[in-house]
Amino acid sequence: MRCERLDVWKRSCRLSVEVYKLFSDSKDFGFKDQITRSSLSIASNIAEGLEKESSREKIRYIEIAKGSGAELITQTYIGIEIGYIDKNIGMSWVKEIKELLRMLGSLKKNYAE
Repeated sequence: MRCERLDVWKRSCRLSVEVYKLFSDSKDFGFKDQITRSSLSIASNIAEGLEKESSREKIRYIEIAKGSGAELITQTYIGIEIGYIDKNIGMSWVKEIKELLRMLGSLKKNYAE
């Protein structure tokens, strides 16, 4: 699988693991489902997109991964405000997601050329 060589994929997998671990005991199933799905979606869409044949399809999945990253940032800020996520942890996640978004932008440019 080509994605396994990419730092953006590896880092997004690690972030998803952190999110899942933090929310493993959460009783708020709606919030837990949303935040874990968006975290999982970043790495999953990178993987799925890189297996597509055309650059256009690859770009489409990279854009979906970016959208999931934006969702995760939003959910992280809300999680901090409602007391589900420690502020230091949440802000480190936001910083990491923003870096992932930057990396995805660079990856997209590689396929757009």
